[in-house]
Formats: sequence, C-alpha cells, structure tokens
Amino acid sequence: MSFFESITKKSKLKAAIKQTAEARSSEGYTADQLFKKVYQDYAEVVSDEPLVAEALYNWGLALLHQARTKSGELAADLYQDAIAKFSFCLTLEPAYLGAALDGGVAYMELARVKGVEPNDSLYGRAKSYFEKANAIQAGSASYNLACIYGLQGEKEACHNALEISKNKGYLPVVADILADPDLDRVKNQDWFGDFMESLNKKPEAAPEVSEVVAEDSTPVEKVEAVAAAGVAEATIKENAEVESAQDAPESEEVDTVESVNVFAAVAPHKSLVDEDAPATEKNEFAAGADDAEEEVK
Repeated sequence: MSFFESITKKSKLKAAIKQTAEARSSEGYTADQLFKKVYQDYAEVVSDEPLVAEALYNWGLALLHQARTKSGELAADLYQDAIAKFSFCLTLEPAYLGAALDGGVAYMELARVKGVEPNDSLYGRAKSYFEKANAIQAGSASYNLACIYGLQGEKEACHNALEISKNKGYLPVVADILADPDLDRVKNQDWFGDFMESLNKKPEAAPEVSEVVAEDSTPVEKVEAVAAAGVAEATIKENAEVESAQDAPESEEVDTVESVNVFAAVAPHKSLVDEDAPATEKNEFAAGADDAEEEVK
C-alpha cells in the first residue's frame, strides 16, 4: 500500500467511526441505514493493511451497539457478528484491550438474549475474553468477571474479583453496583455489605510533610553540637600528632602526616531528613479514555 492509500484509508476509517457515533444516537430506519453504510466503509478499510485491527474493533463495536437496539434472533445475529469482528481483531493484534473487553460483553449480552442458564458455555466464553483482558491490563475486566461469578453463585470468586477491581481502580459507582442484577445472588452475603461499606469510607488524610520531617529529623542544635565536637576532637588530635611529629625521626614524618590527613577527611554528617524515606505514593487510575473502557460493565 502506498503512502497516499494509507492516508486515504485512515480518513475513511475516521469518517466511519464518526458515522458509527451518529448511528448509535439514531433510531429505526435511519440508524439501520447508517450502520449499513459504516459496515461498507469498514470493509473497504480492512481490505488492505495497516489499519485492519482498528477497523475490525470499531466495526465490532458498531455491531454491538446496533444489537442492543434489536431483539430476538436479529439481535443474536448482530451479537455474533460483533464477536466475530472482535475475535478477528485479537487474531491480528492479541493485545487489543478493547476487543477483549467488548468481546466478553457481547457474549454476556448474547447469553441474555438467548435466555440461557448462568452455567451455559456462552458465559464461559465471555469469561475467557475477560481473562484475556485482565492479562492485557490487570483488573480491567475484574468487575465483569465478578458479575459472571455472581450469576453462577460462586461467592468467594465474586468477592475476590470485586476486591481486585477495587484495588485496580475499575469499579463502577456504588449506585450501579447495588443496582446490578448480576450480583443479586451475593448481595445477602455479609462480606458484600462490608465491601460496600468500605467503598463509602473516606481515605485517611496523608500526614503533612512538616510533621513527617519533625518526627524523623534531629534538632538543628544537636547536629551542630555533634559537628562542633567532631571538629574540636579532630583539631586536638591533629595538634597532638603534629607536636609529636616534630620530635620524631624523619622516617616517621610521612606516616604521621598521612594519618592526620585521613582523619581530617572524615567529616561528621547527619541528615535532617531520612534520605532513604519512600516518596509519597501516587494512586493511579489506569483506565483509558477510548470507547473500549466505556464498554466495561
């Protein structure tokens, strides 16, 4: 592909992504026509490299959103088509986080459309996608996994997944967690109440720097006194050795001078602040700002 063709395809991809957003905000016949148009554009983009993976992901995302506007077999077909695009995307680019997340979401929603039991293979496939997402970015799909465990009544696994999601900064807001029907089978557990209560606790304020310094440091006066004592001791010893050197044979003079210089080179030192103290930790929220993470349940 020439440079010019690559630029053209990139422009077409951006236009298709924009039209997908328009289709998502439209309804009925208008939405269907817009979706049909963007599918053709995505197909043209993936006909050659290097934008195949990105186009496939956004193509799958468009199918996923259209499926949510339908019901029955039509919705199921769209979900399966979306999953196929996400799968192809991951084949080309195994570390594509959005495809792993939304592939799992598509499988969960397909399972609901089909009305299958929580232990159905569709939920197992969703779980595989979420585990892949976690392997790409730790914790990014842990809440989704907690929902699957909740549906299946695996209480301990659900609790662990929620804790991971909390620690990694991927939990939804409290109201959404409480309203999530996927967690209904664990909401009566004592640990769930404790977990939700922990989310409402305000983190303890970090100690002020001035207080930390005050606790770990030595008063300035004490440091200066130690330093003065060291200097005085060095001076006395130096004078004594110099006087002794004047009376000593010439062969010992060099050794005496070296001894004085070695001692004088050692200067007393005490830091006011612990130099090895760890720096203030910074909480990190690793969620990206792309469409992929908007799909995290």
